[in-house]
Amino acid sequence: MLLEGQTDEGAARRLGLSLRTVRRSMSSLMTRLGARSRFQAGARAVQRGWL
Repeated sequence: MLLEGQTDEGAARRLGLSLRTVRRSMSSLMTRLGARSRFQAGARAVQRGWL
């Protein structure tokens, strides 16, 4: 969903999760990847073969 440009709200709806859960997950993911933006997180996830 990150690569699709989904907002946190859209991802929460699509996954059936709360907005807070999605935001926490995104924050954790960005920290793990050392990313400062959603775009950078997506690019780094691809580089690591996660996507």
